[in-house]
Formats: sequence, structure tokens, C-alpha cells
Amino acid sequence: MAGSPERIYADPATERLLTGATVITLVRTVATLALSLWGAYEESLALLVAGLVTYWVGDTLDGEWARWFDCETRIGGVVDMICDRLSCGAFYIGLAWLQPAPLFGDQPMELVALPVAVYLFEFMVIDMFLSLAFLAWPIRSPNYFHVVDRRIYLWNWSRLGKAANSGLFAVLLLVTGWWWLALLIAVALLVLKCVSLRWLLQLGLPVPERAHTA
Repeated sequence: MAGSPERIYADPATERLLTGATVITLVRTVATLALSLWGAYEESLALLVAGLVTYWVGDTLDGEWARWFDCETRIGGVVDMICDRLSCGAFYIGLAWLQPAPLFGDQPMELVALPVAVYLFEFMVIDMFLSLAFLAWPIRSPNYFHVVDRRIYLWNWSRLGKAANSGLFAVLLLVTGWWWLALLIAVALLVLKCVSLRWLLQLGLPVPERAHTA
């Protein structure tokens, strides 16, 4: 069952790098990078969006695969986080590069790059630290952080929390083209992550006991 201790807590005997889920993660990351680089080179917004959609669909698929086939591992969780940020960075840097573009009208590159820079700092630095913090507890992934701290979990890894962090900024920026709205969203996400980081530091990160040698 999804909420059973066997599903929530990690088992060292099952930890491995290559699973069906990590293969999907690596394939979708290569595809996202290829589309994003191609889109930047061709100055094609359509290719960049295709890369973003590939990233989102693949990120959903690898997680579902891991749960369906019971191959959810801590190693896979870390690989997924790293690949998410590589995919995200490729898309947004390509988007900032895409100037001038009809989507943003006559807005200079600096105005579009500003919200992108704030978002990337929030997602690739603060959120990365928060996401890796699960390794301090014997759980399989941040998806089960509710057994450690429900408040931090709800803000960051619940379905709503994930959607707000990974989708809201991109959708609003692409649909409206309003750099100032994207900047407000990026700053709000940064504040949310900083508050979550404060809660995490107040909670404390447990340090594994040192093995005693003879």
C-alpha cells in the first residue's frame, strides 16, 4: 500500500541505480536537453515548449513507474532531482536566449532574464537543498516527508506544492508574456522556500552515528 511503512521507509537491499524509473528519467532528460538546445539554436519557441512538456510528462511518468512497479529508491530520487534541475535550466536559459520573440513583444532580454534568474536560484539552489534533506531520514523520497514534518511536506511535495513550484511560473510566463508577473511568482516561491528552509533548520538534520572501529 502507498502509505505502508514498507513503501515509505528505505530498504538498503533494494537500492540500485538502474531501474525502469531511472531509465525513464535519463531518457526524458536527454530528450529535453536535445529539444531545448535545438530550440535555442533555431530560435524556436515551439521546440522549447516541446522540451518543457517532455520534461513534465517524463517527470510524472518516472514517478508513477517507480510506484507502480515498486522500484522507488533513494538513489533514483536523487537522480530525478538532478535531472529535473538540468532540464529546467536548459529550458529557461533557452527561453531567456530567445530574444526578440513575439511572446515577449519588445521587452528587452534583461527584463525576461530577471524572473528566470530568480526562479532558477530558488529551484536549483534552495529547493535542491530542501529536496536532498530527505536523505537525513530513512525514507525513500521527499514524497514521504510527511512522516517527518507535515507542514514542510505540504508546502513543497504535496501535489499542489509540486504543481505550484514546477508549473505555475512557466505557464504564466508562457501564456501572458508578462515579465513582472513572472517575477512576482518567482519571488513568492523564493520566500516560500526560504520559510521552508527555516522550518527545516529549526527541525534539525540528524547526523548518522559514526561506526565504531576496533
